[in-house]
Amino acid sequence: MKIKTDIKASALKDKLSHFWKISGEKISLIEKRYEQSKGSPVFTVNGNYTTRGWTEWTQGFQYGSAILQFDATGDQTMLSLAKKKTLEVMAPHVSHIGVHDHGFNNVSTYGNLLRLMHEGKIPFNEWEKEFYVLALKISGAVQASRWTGIKDGGFIHSFNGAHSLFVDTIRSVRALILSHSLGHYLQTEGDVKINLLHRAIQHLTATAKYSVYYNEGRDIYDVWGRTAHESIFNTKDGNYRCPNSQQGYTGFSTWTRGLAWAMCGFAEELEWFHEQDDAMIPDKKTIMELMLKAAMATCDFYINNTPTDGIPYWDTGAPGLAKMGDYLNKPADPYNEFEPVDSSAAEIAVQGLLRLGRFLQEHHDTDLGNRYWQAGLTVMDTLLAEPYLSTNPDHQGLILHSIYHRPNGWDHIPKGSSIPNGESSMWGDYHAREAALYLQRIIQDETYHTFFNIQ
Repeated sequence: MKIKTDIKASALKDKLSHFWKISGEKISLIEKRYEQSKGSPVFTVNGNYTTRGWTEWTQGFQYGSAILQFDATGDQTMLSLAKKKTLEVMAPHVSHIGVHDHGFNNVSTYGNLLRLMHEGKIPFNEWEKEFYVLALKISGAVQASRWTGIKDGGFIHSFNGAHSLFVDTIRSVRALILSHSLGHYLQTEGDVKINLLHRAIQHLTATAKYSVYYNEGRDIYDVWGRTAHESIFNTKDGNYRCPNSQQGYTGFSTWTRGLAWAMCGFAEELEWFHEQDDAMIPDKKTIMELMLKAAMATCDFYINNTPTDGIPYWDTGAPGLAKMGDYLNKPADPYNEFEPVDSSAAEIAVQGLLRLGRFLQEHHDTDLGNRYWQAGLTVMDTLLAEPYLSTNPDHQGLILHSIYHRPNGWDHIPKGSSIPNGESSMWGDYHAREAALYLQRIIQDETYHTFFNIQ
């Protein structure tokens, strides 16, 4: 990346205003045209949202987007839509025992609504509050029950099975954190009570240890900050076996959206742990150091392996990149002939860069923090303009050039192109809104936006 060291957050104010106008139009367009009986909208084909059966992991992003739109603009129609749909369709996600996606679906809806009530942005109502609280309590416990023990701890396993640790599940740790913060726990056979914070810490530790590479110890052959999408374990003896990938090119290359999940997840969890009483967190200093190291490593890898404008290609080891010359020293080209970019990775990564930058500015090293902060602003500046911001009023997506599952061939390749481009994803559009809200609140000196501002 070529980090813009002179850009200020306030300089993006007009772009953010334009972004929210377009964002509201897209949400309304989806509500008007999408056939809900097909299932949750996942990604666009020829500008229209469609579904793709794997797991129902995007519905929380759909209605969470309406909540963020209200938060940013005060549009009451968006709040009404979000409340109505959360009540009508989100309950199965709270009790879903088959996925690792509770942070995606439930924190984005019930969590955001509870946060708005706590912040005074929506009227306080005791029963409504308790409805959101109960949903979050149950969600965190259900997610924690999807557990694999290993020799040095454990992790929330993916829908692939008990052997599988996905790097993206780091964002679902938020569900455990919120449930624990609300005084809940997981109760199992024999009325055994399992501490959700302890499981959250074990999952974060496993992700930092096995999903992220540091060019040391086990990883001496590898580079600082690379990530594996999936880590495989022997469930008989709890030993780590190997890296793997589902949506990336290989287990030995970096799927950039997986990298972005780690960047964002470690940075936001750093913020939560920092706010907690030292006496309440066993060995807090060690945990904080582990997460800070993982956050910095992954953010460094992103900066060092992304084109100048901050938008990455879908996998850093994708074979077609070798045909593209010095592709890192020029802006990403979503219309090239060889490999697609993934704007959704940038939309997730930008929040990790900004949050880590601010954390370091305030608590560790101002100069180092400034580097990550400015990198985040650089990425955001690119996303808020064409060719990424979707200005076509008939296109239902908000941010273009997102990739879902390249190995499975699920992404739409437009006529005349050899690679997918020009389409959007529900997770990408949600995270663009989340990053835009985060930045707007800082610019306007509002309450600092965190997932845990619920009490």
